[in-house]
Parts: sequence; C-alpha cells; structure tokens
Amino acid sequence: MTGVEIVLAINIAVCGMFAAGYTIIALSNVSQRAALCFALTYLIGMITPITDFVGPILGASKVSDVISYIAFLVASLCISISISFYHRRRPPWGAIAAILLFGLAVRAWIWNVANDTPAYGFAYQSCYMLATLLAARTTLAIDRRSPMHLALAGVLVVTAVHYMLKPFAAMTFGSGRTFADYTKTTYAMISQSTSGMLLVAAGLLMLLIVAQKAIAESQAASETDPLSGLANRRGFDRMADAALARVARSGRPISVALFDLDHFKRVNDTFGHAMGDSVIAAFAAVLRDAAPATAAIGRQGGEEFVMLVEGATSKSAWLAAEAIRARTAAGLGADLPAMTVSAGVAQLRPGESLSDLLRRADQATYRAKAEGRDSVCLALDGEGPAVALQRAG
Repeated sequence: MTGVEIVLAINIAVCGMFAAGYTIIALSNVSQRAALCFALTYLIGMITPITDFVGPILGASKVSDVISYIAFLVASLCISISISFYHRRRPPWGAIAAILLFGLAVRAWIWNVANDTPAYGFAYQSCYMLATLLAARTTLAIDRRSPMHLALAGVLVVTAVHYMLKPFAAMTFGSGRTFADYTKTTYAMISQSTSGMLLVAAGLLMLLIVAQKAIAESQAASETDPLSGLANRRGFDRMADAALARVARSGRPISVALFDLDHFKRVNDTFGHAMGDSVIAAFAAVLRDAAPATAAIGRQGGEEFVMLVEGATSKSAWLAAEAIRARTAAGLGADLPAMTVSAGVAQLRPGESLSDLLRRADQATYRAKAEGRDSVCLALDGEGPAVALQRAG
C-alpha cells in the first residue's frame, strides 16, 4: 500500500469509529436518539475516502471523483443539520440548499477543467469552505457561551481556511491532471492527512458535546422528583450548597421556608392516591409560579416542600411564603379538593450549616401546625432554636 492509501484507510476507520460511537450513545439513551444524525454524517463522509481508495483500482476516475466530491459536500452540510437536530433547532435549510446547488453547479463547471489548475482547485474547495463556515455559524447560533461550542466553531473555521489553502499546496506539490494521478501525489498525502486530523478534532468535540449533554440530562433526571417536577432532596442539597457558598463570599442573607400540606393523608384516604398525586403536582406548580426568581425549590418527600431564597432576610422570605400559603388556600384547581399549607421560615445565622437552618425552619413549621395550620411561622434570629418561634400567619 502507498502512503496515500494508508492515510485513506485510516480515515475510513476513523469515520467508522465515530459513526459507531454516536450510534452506541443514541441507542443506549432514548433522549440521545438525535445523535444518530452525527452517525449518519460520518457514514456519508466515509464514502469519500472509500471512493478515493477504490476509484483508481476500478479505473472509474471521473465517476469516482464526482462521487467523492458530492459525498463530502453532503457530509459537510450534514454537520449543520446534525447540530441543529441534536439541539432541537431548525436547520438553516435555505443556506444548506443554496450551498448544495452551488456545489453541484461548480462541479459541472469544472467537469472538463484539468485537476492541476488553480481554477479547478479554488472552485473545488470553495463549496467545502462554505459548508464548513455554515456549520461554524450554526454552532455559534446554538450556544455562544459554551466552551465546547466555541471550540467546535473554532475548529470548523480553521478547517474552512484550510480548504482554501489547499489549492496553493496543490500548485506547490502538484495534484495530478486526473483523479487517478491525484492519489499518487505528495499533495494527496498532505490533503488527506490534514483534512483527516481537522475532521477528527471536530468529531471529538461533537462527541464531547453529545456526551456532556447526556451526562447533564442523566444528572438532572437523578436530581428531579418525577411527580412534582421539582428538585428532589439530592438536587435541592446540591443547589443549596452552591447558594450557601455564594452568600458566604458575598455576605448577603439567605433564608429558607419549609412547607407541609395540611391533612394530606386525609386526601389520600378520601379521594385516593391519584388525587393525592394531583394535589402534589398542583402545589408544585404554585411553588414554581409564586417563588422568587432567586429561589431554589424542591420536594423533600411526601407532602413536604422547601424553598431557599438567596438574598432574602427572614421577613422577605416570610412574605414570599405567605403569598404561597394564600395562593394554596384560594384553591389549587377546580377539580382538586380544598387544601391549606403550613410553613416555617428561618434565616441563616453566622456559622450555621444547611442542616441547622432546615431544622429551625422545620421547628417553625411544626409550631404553625400546632397553632391551627394554614399559617406561616417565623423562627426569630437571636433566640434559642427550641423557643425562637413566632406565629406570623
């Protein structure tokens, strides 16, 4: 095998591995089915090195060149389609169609042009450049802040520039007058090697984006309560730890409110667990709608919910909790039984842990229930946790 044939074989293997990797991710996780688009992109792209490899052997020089050209152009355009589909965005179909038509027109125009002329080289590479720049633009349109997306867009821009430098390399090293001649040249070795390395870099970044999103979705699923859609205890603790770290640096106040639906067991016993589930979901919707924008909210389990408000004193957190209590008492829905909620509010003290803060809020909630329910109790700062409670509802 010649050096060019070895590089082509490596590019075929790399395309196959990327296609297999994306397919495995897509089939292993229902939420990652869109990764199959990336697999299809690499399968289409694999046609080019396969054609370049077997074309000279079969002697179909012109036909092989056209197949190789169209396959690589379509694969380059499929990057924009795949990225868009994966992020549930509409692909730039207009630009994709325009570049494809332009590419076909260019290929027809250079049909009888010798391969080793500047006109052929610049025309041939221009379509790949446009397709790759479109992929970079699509990537940035999806997310301009993600380091992965920025890196991918950067690699794609470098790849586009590299395509337009190829004609200069072709003029320097010689590209052969025909497709069969091309596969024997030093330029072919340089062209296939550099393109392969850049496309491997882009493929790895796209694979990392897919893997990162899969991991994030898996983490979100493990930290979300499926019934309420709020964070579960694990998810809330993670958000709370981050919030406590921020206020420790800034010196801002932070307060927590614990909510306990009154007589919830009676709902399950009277109307059944399906109705109880509906009540849980409806109260969670109230909590999401009425909680302050800076609040971290979650379901602690059963009929217990929590709201941590960053930047809030105990009094402002009490006002927020009182608004939620009033919304609940006004009715969770026409088809749901009348419900009330009791709550306890506490503000973080210097040197206090999250568990200490939650314990004081829980004691305030217990006091609210003991004093008649449908109220919000405030744990007073500066007094002992067992008695520092004031009914405020």
